[in-house]
Amino acid sequence: MDVRAATPADLDDIVDLHTRARITYYGAGGLPLGEIVDPELAREQRDGWTAAIAAPHKHVRVAVIEGRVVGLLAMGPPHSSEVNAAQLYQIHVDPECWGRGVGSTLHGLFLRHLEAEGLAVGVLEVWERNTRARAFYTRHGWRPDGTTRPGPAAAPYLGMRLHHP
Repeated sequence: MDVRAATPADLDDIVDLHTRARITYYGAGGLPLGEIVDPELAREQRDGWTAAIAAPHKHVRVAVIEGRVVGLLAMGPPHSSEVNAAQLYQIHVDPECWGRGVGSTLHGLFLRHLEAEGLAVGVLEVWERNTRARAFYTRHGWRPDGTTRPGPAAAPYLGMRLHHP
């Protein structure tokens, strides 16, 4: 597996992977397909990923196996005003590649980002019903921080924190 910085040439693969991952975890959480995928959301995703790849303060990485994007990491400054922290915006792994270490490799890049920037805290949000992601982050040392914000299907996004030595 090769992990590298995402480029605009990766945009179609990134949007496709993000869409497939969303269908899997939101679908498992009971959200109807029509609320997960629609043309307006697809445009928003494409615009968001285009901006994230171009933003100097954000970092988007792709994991590639045999020329195919199988994983995605986005990280950068926190959405909150928190200092001495970085936010793990998203990790997505192609559902066909779950259990092969792609997510853990990408998570390790986030930890290296914290170290390189001299930051002590990682923050993230995860959908309450995405039990697979919540278990993944818990295994990697993340703990709920008590914050929430509204999410789809009346299930909130939960804040989590990681204290990095």
